[in-house]
Amino acid sequence: MSASAWPGLLRDRDFGRLFAATALGQFGDRVVFLVLPLISIAVLDADEFQVGLLAALTSAGSLLVGLPAGAWVDRVRKRSVLIVADLARALALASVPAAWWADCLTFWWLCTVALLHGTLTVFFDVAYLSYVPHLVGRDNVVEGNAKLSAMRSATSISGPAAAGPLIGLLGAPATLVASSTGMALSGLVVTTIRKHEPKPSPNRQPGLWREIKKGLKFVLRHPALRAITLGDAVFNLFLAMYQAMLLVFLERETDLQSFGIGLILSGMGCGALLGALLATTVTKRVGQGPAIWLAPLVTCPLTALLPLARPGWSVGVAATGLVALSLGGVIRVVAQSSYQQAVTPDGLLGRMNATARFISWAGIPLGAFLGGTLGSALGASATLWAGAAGMTLSALPTLLSPLRSTHTADRRHPAALDPPDPATHAPDTKA
Repeated sequence: MSASAWPGLLRDRDFGRLFAATALGQFGDRVVFLVLPLISIAVLDADEFQVGLLAALTSAGSLLVGLPAGAWVDRVRKRSVLIVADLARALALASVPAAWWADCLTFWWLCTVALLHGTLTVFFDVAYLSYVPHLVGRDNVVEGNAKLSAMRSATSISGPAAAGPLIGLLGAPATLVASSTGMALSGLVVTTIRKHEPKPSPNRQPGLWREIKKGLKFVLRHPALRAITLGDAVFNLFLAMYQAMLLVFLERETDLQSFGIGLILSGMGCGALLGALLATTVTKRVGQGPAIWLAPLVTCPLTALLPLARPGWSVGVAATGLVALSLGGVIRVVAQSSYQQAVTPDGLLGRMNATARFISWAGIPLGAFLGGTLGSALGASATLWAGAAGMTLSALPTLLSPLRSTHTADRRHPAALDPPDPATHAPDTKA
């Protein structure tokens, strides 16, 4: 993406406000990614199993509310969901430093906050992904997703980079004040978006389960969407396993302190930012389908460099694998999110996103739990090896699907839906 082409959608006032809200909220979220595990390790002296359990609870919300969240989001205005979720997450995170200052912070308090934060994030992410096509139009979803991914990637750099020194200066619990503030400000900025969002029409077949079932059928009967979701499920399971032991390995095997860990995670953010800047170009050059499977196939094997690292210069070399993982991950997410949004009718966007997230994120709690268990039994290094191998194999479902050579999304693809009804604006199912 050339510098001259960068402003693009940012000239639109409402998209610019969503962009700014994304920056604030993601900054807070990136600090959480580093701080919550460090609180459990350094402040509460958690072992490998407990770190894995905390990671599992962080993502368990996808299993608890994943499917009904999509059906519910399709019934309401997405902007309202974003605001409420941001403000509620801010309050939940603020409770951690408050409990620490009151000298009553426990590991189970941390687990409760992680579960609540993760559950609210499910509603936020489903509404967020469903809101983008409304705000920018379907013809601009690739550019919109790429710009938002670029901002999310930039905060992946600044968040950990700022968190490291803050943790050293204030302590890990107090650093969560920055996260809480960022999310609160994000919610307030979203309130200033003025573009009219029509209230969704009531479904002619009332009942939450019928709405959930329609979303499930749409995703599972669409060959490309099914392959994307399965590939994501495999990738996320092994990524969660890998991440569960990542901070343990960096702190205990390479002797890095919080500042050094923050720099390593900032390097991952650099890879993600580069991926966001390249996503539109790569997608245009190779096509949306090939971009989805090529990205993990090329970049994930490099994550095997990390378990080879030892204290000293080798940590910096091994960190390039994490940079590559982030770069490929963002290119894949931009390509597949744009594809999913393009082939899904407006009335099913929330349920499609929720169904895909529910299935693809279902393995995250299991992966985190397995990561903690495997780390306790075999060590953090062996767990990282297993995670690297599994993430590489996640490219197979999309490689063996119609996405192998699909260059652009086609909304006319037969999705094996029930006969279309006006309430969901189902697409033409003719070949």
